[in-house]
Amino acid sequence: MSQRHQLSACPGCQEPLESGDLFCGACGYDLSAVPPPPQDRPTMVMGSPGSPGSPVGGAAWPAAPAPPPGGLPGDQPDGRPAPGPSAVRFDARATNDGDFELPAPAPAPAPAPAPASAPAAGPAPGSPSVPWEAAHAPVVEGAPQPGPAPAGAAPDPRAAGHATAPAAAGARVCVACRAGQVDADGYCENCGHAQPRERDHMEEELGAVAAVSDRGLRHHRNEDAFAVSSTALPDGSPAVVAIVCDGVSSATRPDEASAAAAAAANESLLASLPRGTHPQAAMHDAIVAASEAVNALAAGDGGQDAGAMEHDPHRHQNAPACTLVGAVVAGGLLVVGWVGDSRAYWVPDDRGGPPARLTEDDSWAAQMVAAGLMNEAEAYADERAHAITGWLGADAYELEPHTAAFKPDRPGVVVVCTDGLWNYAEGAEDMARVVPPDAAARPLHSAQVLVGHALDGGGHDNVTVAVLPFAVAPGGAGSA
Repeated sequence: MSQRHQLSACPGCQEPLESGDLFCGACGYDLSAVPPPPQDRPTMVMGSPGSPGSPVGGAAWPAAPAPPPGGLPGDQPDGRPAPGPSAVRFDARATNDGDFELPAPAPAPAPAPAPASAPAAGPAPGSPSVPWEAAHAPVVEGAPQPGPAPAGAAPDPRAAGHATAPAAAGARVCVACRAGQVDADGYCENCGHAQPRERDHMEEELGAVAAVSDRGLRHHRNEDAFAVSSTALPDGSPAVVAIVCDGVSSATRPDEASAAAAAAANESLLASLPRGTHPQAAMHDAIVAASEAVNALAAGDGGQDAGAMEHDPHRHQNAPACTLVGAVVAGGLLVVGWVGDSRAYWVPDDRGGPPARLTEDDSWAAQMVAAGLMNEAEAYADERAHAITGWLGADAYELEPHTAAFKPDRPGVVVVCTDGLWNYAEGAEDMARVVPPDAAARPLHSAQVLVGHALDGGGHDNVTVAVLPFAVAPGGAGSA
């Protein structure tokens, strides 16, 4: 036996109602104008695995079901949908071939003129009583849906009150509700959802080089940065660049420091290499330019003056700081440069030759090993192992850019990365095992695989890696 829908509160003023009320005692709202909840008509039935309508295991997306003979309930005799608000339906043109456009909404019929003795109610004749967005909104299971008000009845205040204004042209649209605009703080003005930040995950590929950076699983922001580019030497041969920077978390604004350093080093290399500067000298100058860019952040940071270091070199400013590692492939040479504990690895394509780590950390552990006070296993087991002794920043005691040039005798790839990756593949052999065999042909895919390896291992830090192929004819010269 069907029962009449009974409201517990007035839709107009939220005053509590009693059973059998036909009008609200507080505001006089006509309760007969409130329609019962409509029956849901979902866009697709989700059944058990293997049943029709359930895309499982990569199965093709189901085609739109054919309407039953005679059309759906409420359709006109010729099979066309009845005018007015309706539940979401499959569009006959929606196939697996691509996108389609929804038909323009039919114009709303003009309301019947009210009797002369009755006061006018609702909007002026010719305007719809319910916004188009509300009338054509998808049916959500379990949610009450307002229906069209009968002629002569006051409009349902729920319909107008919950209509979402479309986002302005050019504005960011919320990734959650796909309707609200995103404010300057990164939150949706409609649903309040925090939007993902641009630097949480970044990817770039330039054919001969690719890089991927990810926030990781434990940090609240990504403090790494990278830059990849290519240019030409004076003889027309290509020069490919990869720069990776890691912000020092204990410093202020580490994300800005890494971004400034990566951009400055990349710009310096793109300016000097086409002029014929030797790649190793160009890398040295690029690291100096990156250091100056990071120092400039401290110069205008709340009165922290980078020039104060000249008068008190032991003063600790906690200024913006980062590490840097870069690689350049040009003229048959492989040049690397670094400051800090970000690293570069060499992995040959055929794995016939041994892989190698091309950089030496500016860290406490590396100093202990170099001084002969500890072996490598003991040093890196110490809690002070990753304390860096060199970095870019206004409070760095002395800038010592490290550069090295190599001339590999076989093709391979250079893996340029932060410690967010090499903590999970520290040795050269460990790194070679996780680098895909086709890394030279698919650098972006390889960078994605390496970032995934770090995330699978725990993702305790930001992860950034660039993969730079090095091509050489068989039988080339040895190392330089």
